[in-house]
Amino acid sequence: MIFFLVLLASMFLSVVVQHFIGPIQPFGARVMLMPIIMFYGALAMPVWGMLALAFAGGLMWDALCTQQTKAGFEVALGWSVLLYAALGAIMSGFRPLFQRGRWEIHCLLSGLCTSAIVFAEFVMISVRRQPLTFVFNQEVWWRIGGAGLIAALISPLFFFFLNYLALLVGYDPQPERKAGH
Repeated sequence: MIFFLVLLASMFLSVVVQHFIGPIQPFGARVMLMPIIMFYGALAMPVWGMLALAFAGGLMWDALCTQQTKAGFEVALGWSVLLYAALGAIMSGFRPLFQRGRWEIHCLLSGLCTSAIVFAEFVMISVRRQPLTFVFNQEVWWRIGGAGLIAALISPLFFFFLNYLALLVGYDPQPERKAGH
């Protein structure tokens, strides 16, 4: 339970920090830290923990990014909870592999899922704006793919650090790793 609270606090801190990190130029890709921590939690925690982190992460993200225009809200409040829960469930499906000490595929999957978040946000905004237009130019693809690439590159650092924090508070996220050696 202590490690769950550590992950929750880390997610809150990371959503604040990532808000102040500007887009990476010249691509315009954002550095998204909070999803990496949520995806790690999906691997390290049982299903109840993953769902609670997805709920909290989705609410934090929507509270930060929901914008109201004259026509209404561009991004509906609560949509991120469902998206994070679905992506967290995918990551949680790879939990047995993670528990055996394998982490490589999860870092790549963190990048893909982060790109999926940016893509879903782009689609949501495009659908809500009138008239309905989907513009998939090079800049949009760099924002979608760049965020995922950045997440895939920095997620090993976060995974190692969060594993270390887990062990410090007495939680073993990879119990089968010791049994195999």
